[in-house]
Amino acid sequence: MATKRKSKGAYMISSVAEMYEIHPQTLRLYEREGLLRPSRSEGNTRLYTDEDLERLEFILNLARDLGVNIAGIAIVLQMRERMEEMNRQMQGFVDYVRTEMLSRMQQQQDPGSGLVPMRRPMVVPVKVVSVKTASVKTVLVKTAKVGKKK
Repeated sequence: MATKRKSKGAYMISSVAEMYEIHPQTLRLYEREGLLRPSRSEGNTRLYTDEDLERLEFILNLARDLGVNIAGIAIVLQMRERMEEMNRQMQGFVDYVRTEMLSRMQQQQDPGSGLVPMRRPMVVPVKVVSVKTASVKTVLVKTAKVGKKK
């Protein structure tokens, strides 16, 4: 059906009905049911944009190909809008995480900023398993100094 669409612009109801081989009353019904929301001219003529036509194609696909009734179409359209909103929110979150990661990576590359350097060597208890005696001992291991001494 996308091949029937003209270039950018607004279409009157008779043109849309002819393009999609539907009765103009069908378009009015879709508008009454809230499935389509065409804009209006100053003379109150319905004007369908390219976005309206995309939505109409989706509606017609549901109705003709899948046999979905008007109530079902309304539910599918609501779910679709919610999914698009969730997708936008998710993309915003991903962008935030990406920006935050890049910021932290840049801070780590600059040794003078970011983490507070440690002044004392860190002592970490490590368990050592002896195979000969099958015993476990805890040994304190001194790690190398981290950070710069002032």
